[in-house]
Amino acid sequence: MVRHDSYQQVFTALAHPARRRVLLAVYFNGGSMTAGEIASMFAHAWQTTTKHLQVLERAGLLQHERSGRNRIYHLNRKRLALVNDWLSTFRRNP
Repeated sequence: MVRHDSYQQVFTALAHPARRRVLLAVYFNGGSMTAGEIASMFAHAWQTTTKHLQVLERAGLLQHERSGRNRIYHLNRKRLALVNDWLSTFRRNP
């Protein structure tokens, strides 16, 4: 059983359009991108991008690994499946 706060974290992370854009970009880039590649998509400050990445990581939607000086972010598809799980509630007859 999934805890309610898991849904809360995921949907809070997805509430911001920049974070949804990051997830889409990582997905269409084969499931991983470096922090620099992600940051280059935005005109805002590096600190803003970092905060968005931290929110996505806390929600479990992204994970990162270090490769030298780079952070490589990977999409966590299993955690993203919580969205589909929650929406499936509305596909069933009450």
